[in-house]
Amino acid sequence: MTAVVFADLVGSTGIFERLGDDTASRFVTGFTGALTTTFEEHHGRVVKLLGDGLFVVFRQEADALRACMAIQTDLARSPVFPNGDSRPVQVRMGLETGEVVDIAGDCFGDAVNCAARLSGLAGPGQILTTQGVRDAVEPSLQQSLRSLGPMVLRGKSGPSIVYRVQWQADRDADATVMGRSMMARPAPGHCLSLTMGTRQVSLAAGGEPLSIGRALTNSLPVNDGRVSRLHATVEWRGDQFVLSDFSSFGTWVYLGSQTEPIVLRRAQCFLIGAGMMSLGCDAGADAAASVTFRVSAAG
Repeated sequence: MTAVVFADLVGSTGIFERLGDDTASRFVTGFTGALTTTFEEHHGRVVKLLGDGLFVVFRQEADALRACMAIQTDLARSPVFPNGDSRPVQVRMGLETGEVVDIAGDCFGDAVNCAARLSGLAGPGQILTTQGVRDAVEPSLQQSLRSLGPMVLRGKSGPSIVYRVQWQADRDADATVMGRSMMARPAPGHCLSLTMGTRQVSLAAGGEPLSIGRALTNSLPVNDGRVSRLHATVEWRGDQFVLSDFSSFGTWVYLGSQTEPIVLRRAQCFLIGAGMMSLGCDAGADAAASVTFRVSAAG
């Protein structure tokens, strides 16, 4: 078995637009070089550079997971700013394990494809992985994984159990401390934004649920005949934002850069990173009612 990591620089297009090709190219080259060093320190082999990202393989799943967590932790402690840019660099990562075919130094296989898709689903600063990785690492590392439930990854015959790696331990304390009830609401720290045209509504962690539908009483009213009066709700449950479909025609959810949707019909899914939902029809339908979403740190 081989552990496969895809690590992508978030917003690289904007960096090139703001800095210009020459300056941005030098920055990206130096930044991916620094990531390469960290991966190699954890016994990883960089298979190839992907312009603004890296494709890395490891013999041990634990080494791969620790390398990803080390990079995210370092970037949080010591933010990296492109030359003259006020926005720090963020990286998103996907990690899978499985059989990999090595041909002349390049690697192929289902695990490679899955890791790439997980990276595309991840939000800025996130690491997504699967049940196979969780089963392969020791209990101390398993405690850092938070289930997002089953997700349909493009090219897979069935759903995969996806996990978010909680590399910031202080933001996800499950233990009860003195003076705090176990029934207390989750500490604020994340916010979900829903945008449709010029309208935007937000849900903070622990906040009241939002409703989407044709009725004017909804948090986000949508005037479209394919949209039900109460089409869907979004709520904070446990430590994730959950979308629940109550509609007649369904909700198509596109996570990250994935083009293959999760189709909900009286079902639920977790909203992670950023993406789009199409209400009552596929996003490619004429004048589809589309709502974009983004999960980000509050403030």
